[in-house]
Amino acid sequence: MTLDKVKQLVASQLSKPVEKITEDSRLIEDLGADSLDIMEMLMVLEDEFGISIMDEEVEQMKTIAGVVKVVESKLN
Repeated sequence: MTLDKVKQLVASQLSKPVEKITEDSRLIEDLGADSLDIMEMLMVLEDEFGISIMDEEVEQMKTIAGVVKVVESKLN
């Protein structure tokens, strides 16, 4: 499932326990990501899922649910 994989990747990237990450978790406010963390996360997501994420799509990726939505839109 995409959500579980995204949560695992984000948890690993931000050194957070995966059980603390929910669909509603905000990357910056709740998980403490900074702009470098976000860029590194994007590269990991692109590699892991074999997708390319455009700059304008990053704006939609403020929460875990937003990340999943963008990733899933690329997989379909």
